[in-house]
Amino acid sequence: MLVRYDLERAGETLTRQSLRGRVASLWRYREVLPVTDDAVVTTLGEGWTALFHACRLGERLDMSRLYLKDESLNPTGSFKARGMTAAVSMARELGVERLAVPSAGNAAGALAAYAAKAGMEAHIYMPRDAPPVNIVECRQYGAEVVLVDGFINDCGRIIGEKKEREGWFEVSTLKEPYRIEGKKTMAYELAEQMDWTLPDVLLYPTGGGTGLIGMWKAFDEMEELGWIDSRRPRMISVQAEGCAPIVEAFEAGADAAEAVTRPATVAAGLRVPVAIGDFMILRIVRESGGCAVSVSDAEILADVREIGATEGIFVAPESAACLAALRRLLEQGAVGRDERVVLMVTGSGLKYPHLWSQSP
Repeated sequence: MLVRYDLERAGETLTRQSLRGRVASLWRYREVLPVTDDAVVTTLGEGWTALFHACRLGERLDMSRLYLKDESLNPTGSFKARGMTAAVSMARELGVERLAVPSAGNAAGALAAYAAKAGMEAHIYMPRDAPPVNIVECRQYGAEVVLVDGFINDCGRIIGEKKEREGWFEVSTLKEPYRIEGKKTMAYELAEQMDWTLPDVLLYPTGGGTGLIGMWKAFDEMEELGWIDSRRPRMISVQAEGCAPIVEAFEAGADAAEAVTRPATVAAGLRVPVAIGDFMILRIVRESGGCAVSVSDAEILADVREIGATEGIFVAPESAACLAALRRLLEQGAVGRDERVVLMVTGSGLKYPHLWSQSP
């Protein structure tokens, strides 16, 4: 399910000019977010993250128009905060008291934080080998954390079996329509920060893919509002070689992905055996003229350091995968060095100390 709006009515108060004096959070786009009662909005100041012109990194790649959208600046250190502020606020409006989510890490921390802010229960199921910081984070927010011997889809299966009996409302990826609404605001911000002209290419690390789907939805909404034209960025879905169901489906010309039986990557957020919105991700990538690319863990770890050493941003491994993918696309000629390119930094490397403790 996707939320739809009366955009003609929304446009009466939501204009490009009206944004100038609004709050510096994603709630500046209030008319295209689902909550109707301001009293239930549960916010920790998420959104309106910085868009950096990556000059030094761009020099190394012979690119003058390379940008980083830094979502690590969100509360709880990742873009997942965007989705959870919308989902938890709507849950409050609907009278929900108990929330549950399967997560590889960052979504769990975000749900735990926003549920705590709202005074709601959070029941979180995570793979036992999820990043330790995420496990600690959830417990410090007062959530119930259950560690599962398996992957994120196994966690989702357990919640599915228990939620009716326990009275939980499940807020997992695309099983409710509100997380995507918070995440779509990344596209609204990109357009506003780029003076209403979209980038030529946008690289996005893809696990569940709600951010990519949400941004595509936002582009359509902004066009209907009259803010942008019909041109879209080429959307690049980036995955890890050890878990690349979207890449495999894209290369095979398939409309849906096959589940990866033994997903393995240092990028926990990319270790999603199959995305529930796989068909939507594949459609968006193809409609935009983009592609799907997988990269190795060695490339990912090397590019965490490359981004840090050139731009002073300590990115999560999922985010570094986008730089590795960009290198490959530049070599292939699929992306021009003169094009305006945005890499989505979806989270902070500070969440992954277990990866860096052995790093030279």
